[in-house]
Amino acid sequence: MTTLGVFDSGFGGLTVLRALLPQLPGARFLYLGDTARLPYGAKSQATIARYAVESARFLESQGSQHLVIACNTATALALDDIRAAVTIPVTGVIEPVVAMSNKNFPAADTLILATNATVESHSYRDHCLRAGLHPTEKACPLLVPLIEEGWIDHPVTREVLRIYLAEALELCSPLLVILGCTHYPLIAPLVKETLLALGCDAAVVDSAEVTAQAVAAQVKRDLTPTSSTAPASFACYATDSVEKFRRLGSHFLGQPIPAVNLLDLGG
Repeated sequence: MTTLGVFDSGFGGLTVLRALLPQLPGARFLYLGDTARLPYGAKSQATIARYAVESARFLESQGSQHLVIACNTATALALDDIRAAVTIPVTGVIEPVVAMSNKNFPAADTLILATNATVESHSYRDHCLRAGLHPTEKACPLLVPLIEEGWIDHPVTREVLRIYLAEALELCSPLLVILGCTHYPLIAPLVKETLLALGCDAAVVDSAEVTAQAVAAQVKRDLTPTSSTAPASFACYATDSVEKFRRLGSHFLGQPIPAVNLLDLGG
């Protein structure tokens, strides 16, 4: 059985797992949310790398044959450290998104919506520039707590998103908009609707879906996954508040999470 590890500092990476499950029937997924130590964005690069490496090593020790870093902050600030610490292939959420964006929209003006930490790392910007895209970054710090509150189509979320996008569109006229946070796929339709209302017909790139497609293609090429029509299975680990993870995570995953295993990774 093909086993894949999926890691995030919290809940957002469940959107990547949600996109992965139908891509690899018969596979087994292990998801780890480091909820005791979030948010990563407020930590130093060295601390983020240490936390991410500990989680990556745990997932490898549980039999993962491929590791998906379903966290933009960890991808931006710790991907090299993670790759150096494990012996299995590692895929982050930035490289696949930029590669697909450039393939479909070469040299396009590109708006990147992300958290403060991801924007401040300039990882998306640098990858876009190397690919030949023309990036503009926009930090949207209020969106994550609103999404975690479950306010996916709430008037407050709509207004906050409208303000962020209006500010961004004063700086650029994008052909595509990258959702550079794994929470944001939950409001992808609202992003598209708000862009249209502001007179912008840009394509919206769902980073979770694109990452899942890239991972599935690599797994099928490298690991010869089980030829099965059975649904993929998953087990979830969290480093704190397992009941909250089960309840809130179900919204991100789009299905109930029957149980969450409590994991102690230390301080």
